[in-house]
Amino acid sequence: MSTNPKKKYCENVLESIGNTPLIKLHKVTDGIEATVFAKVETFNPGNSIKDRMALKMLEDAEKAGKIKPGGTIIEGTSGNTGMGLAIAAIVKGYKCIFTTTDKQSKEKVDALKAFGAEVIVCPTNVEPEDPLSYYSVSARLSKEIPNSFYPNQYDNLSNTQANYEQTGPEIWDQTDGKITHLVVGVGTGGTISGCAKYLREKNPKIKIWGIDTYGSVFKKYKETGVFDKKEIYPYVTEGIGEDFLPKNVDFDLIDHFEKVTDKDAALMTREIVRKEGIWVGNSAGSAMAGLIQMKDKLKPTDVVVVIFHDHGTRYLGKIFNDDWMRKMGYIDRKGMTAQDIVASRKNIELITIDKNETIGNALKLINENNFSQIPVTSGGRIVGSIFENLVFNKILENPDSKGEKVEVIMQAALPYVDITTPVDDLSRMITDGRNAVLIKDFKGGQNYIITKSDIVEALAKG
Repeated sequence: MSTNPKKKYCENVLESIGNTPLIKLHKVTDGIEATVFAKVETFNPGNSIKDRMALKMLEDAEKAGKIKPGGTIIEGTSGNTGMGLAIAAIVKGYKCIFTTTDKQSKEKVDALKAFGAEVIVCPTNVEPEDPLSYYSVSARLSKEIPNSFYPNQYDNLSNTQANYEQTGPEIWDQTDGKITHLVVGVGTGGTISGCAKYLREKNPKIKIWGIDTYGSVFKKYKETGVFDKKEIYPYVTEGIGEDFLPKNVDFDLIDHFEKVTDKDAALMTREIVRKEGIWVGNSAGSAMAGLIQMKDKLKPTDVVVVIFHDHGTRYLGKIFNDDWMRKMGYIDRKGMTAQDIVASRKNIELITIDKNETIGNALKLINENNFSQIPVTSGGRIVGSIFENLVFNKILENPDSKGEKVEVIMQAALPYVDITTPVDDLSRMITDGRNAVLIKDFKGGQNYIITKSDIVEALAKG
């Protein structure tokens, strides 16, 4: 990062990292009495705040002799850290191999490839310790490939240190020390922990609010000290939330976690662009939606800074694509919703089966309840699904398979959608290959399942 304010040019692109603007928000803050600023990290060369920690992790590794000239950087990334590492690698002469999940936008994967990186896409709905997870694959490759460096952004404290040295001081200076609240979406935890550590040293009274997503463990762990795997399930929001506890998340520095739904995050992301002219990504929408949910905790004299992590170009195929938004049920339409179907049925509660149960027990559950599909769990977490035709075919082929585990025939997990999703959008999601969706009442904390027949019945009555 360039530290000489009189210098008129950068020696290379890495010197342009940091010193991002603080922009006052006006229209998306309607109803909030406090003054709200956005720390807009899209001005970094890789268009995200991750440029800061990516360079710091790499330079610290160089100093420690963990990577030598011509080496390979191997990292699991949702896209932004990979971009920062790829940019640094070009300048410094390293190769890059990145693992990511099939949840990430195509734009993120294509961007990494544009910078010459090799990208390996791994399944989302597996445990972190599963050999197929993007965490496990990157860790394995780093052991197999000579002269490679595995940054491990989740547990590498250089991540936190980068924000302690850079982002925190910038926020303090740009607000003239008047900041009272910091609002940050939490993923690896380096941004919130590094900024919080610096700001608290300047003023211990500053409130630090972390934004979490439904399907992540952070909020419950902060409030109870319990790591509850039942809190974990598939979610759409990118860049925040986790199904494990990264070392960079310093829970002692975070006063409160606020959960935001996928739908609210997506809608707010679009609203920021259209009302403020700042093109930002999914985590910025989560952060702003979370702040609005907490607006009653603010006073007119408060000064709030919200981190806008990355750029909207990463989400052209998703958040900023109307067809995708309709498919996910995020664009509101008048008419019947999933909530109407749930309210009209008495037997729509979610019944699941553990992946270690037998196929014979699954058959019994299907026959007793007249089910066509059942979500499959592992430790209380939904990880897949089974369908009646798969169960019947398996047993017909081999009657002895009744004693085999359900996971043998397990398919991908059914998608979660919000309970406010319109029925016509649900209809588009249910195809011949997917006969049901899972419904989440985020505010009520209940899960349901809606099948194709449920929709047909509802439309017939309507």
